[in-house]
Amino acid sequence: MEKTEFAEARHYLGRTQTQLAQLLCVSPKAIQSFEQGWRHIPPGIERQLLFLEYLESAPARKTPACWEMQHCPLKWRKKCMAWELEVGNICWFVNGTFCRGEYQGDWAEKMILCRQCGVFRARIPCPAGDQRR
Repeated sequence: MEKTEFAEARHYLGRTQTQLAQLLCVSPKAIQSFEQGWRHIPPGIERQLLFLEYLESAPARKTPACWEMQHCPLKWRKKCMAWELEVGNICWFVNGTFCRGEYQGDWAEKMILCRQCGVFRARIPCPAGDQRR
């Protein structure tokens, strides 16, 4: 996650730096450092922020499960934690998914794939400069 996306997410959530710091259990100085690019945004913070955006983005809207949108064969589904936990519209939140025939273990690599996926894009607002939609 880049600093601009982090700042845009905070604005989308309508939170001050102090309020977001409380939600993410970090200091307001950490939020300022993330937005200025002085500190790397840890995967856990990125994950929490994306989940807050997910919760804010019209939770009543039904999004098909990832395995339905991606037409995953049953043998792939059985290897995937998202399928096992029945969390197909927040599959991006779960580590250990089996996407496109491969395990997705590393958070940063997984998020590159997730940001291209219709399930993620249907529920997570895109930054202003991002052309995903």
